[in-house]
Amino acid sequence: MTRSPSALSLGVLLGIAVVDAATGPEYNLLPVYAAGPAVASARGPLRNVVAMGAVAVLLCLLFAWKADRFGELRMSVALAAIAYVTLASAFAAWSRVKTEQRLIDVREVAETLEDVLFTAVPPVIGPVRIGASYISASRATRIGGDLYDAVASPDGVRLIIADVQGKGLATVRCAATVLAAFRESGPDLADLADVDRRIESALERRTDGQRFVTGILARISPSGQLVAFNHGHPPPLLHARDGSTTFVESNDPMPPFGLSAMTGGARQEGVNRLTLHAGDRLFFYTDGLSEARDGEGNFYPVGERVAPLLGEGSPGEALNRIRADVAAFTGAPPDDDSALLLIELDPQPQTTKPGAARS
Repeated sequence: MTRSPSALSLGVLLGIAVVDAATGPEYNLLPVYAAGPAVASARGPLRNVVAMGAVAVLLCLLFAWKADRFGELRMSVALAAIAYVTLASAFAAWSRVKTEQRLIDVREVAETLEDVLFTAVPPVIGPVRIGASYISASRATRIGGDLYDAVASPDGVRLIIADVQGKGLATVRCAATVLAAFRESGPDLADLADVDRRIESALERRTDGQRFVTGILARISPSGQLVAFNHGHPPPLLHARDGSTTFVESNDPMPPFGLSAMTGGARQEGVNRLTLHAGDRLFFYTDGLSEARDGEGNFYPVGERVAPLLGEGSPGEALNRIRADVAAFTGAPPDDDSALLLIELDPQPQTTKPGAARS
């Protein structure tokens, strides 16, 4: 059980008193009682520091009287030391509390922004069951430069998974731009290629042009027809209902988002077209998974280790197994952001209207 700051400071003072009583008047530890308010300033509020200063003064007077040093210079010096340390500790505690309150306010704002930026993906949209998982390499935030989302649209379900090049706040801002463009255009535009161009245009307008984004923009129709634009992203892994697995490679991938203008725009050769059957699962991931390393520097073998984990349970349960397997493989906390999406064409689809509220 964790001790309160007051109990810790009082314990320090009582410990000094016990030692003072045991050593006798020859040593007389009067100035050492200043440690009480100093300890209180490390964690407690201002009133605790003042209270511990008062207790230190009382103990100093008590043991000065007991040692027959009441009124001597030694006692006066000890009281002056306690008063000085109490005042300094009070200022330190006041400054710390103010700083902590500012940090709390900033954290609350950051968490609100994270909630707006990274809303949960519904487990079912139309004919598609969805599992999603995100891990940020930063302990201070829940999000980073990886992103995903899925929305209902007039021609089925549209989804995006992407990875912003680089690290830091600029990558989060870039990820927010991509997500905002997808959420604005994905549910309404008639053609998936128009959504693709809208994302590219948003990056050109709202970022510094120094970053690019690898990603996959895809659409799954109610009949299971998949169309996917692969912008230099790791290929998804298809787990068929018969248990076979294969990577869905692009013969000629499109350039990453942010670089299309330099290469003449989107090329239709980079579009994947595939027919999914009921029970088929398609696994999307970012390079935080494929580039995870073990203690010897070996990359995580996605095809070899993920394939046996995709078939059982719900999509969310399958992703939990993959996360556990990656942790066992690396034996260390993640050093890069990682986003995972697993979609399954449901044999018993449920209808979700375009623009319906997200869970």
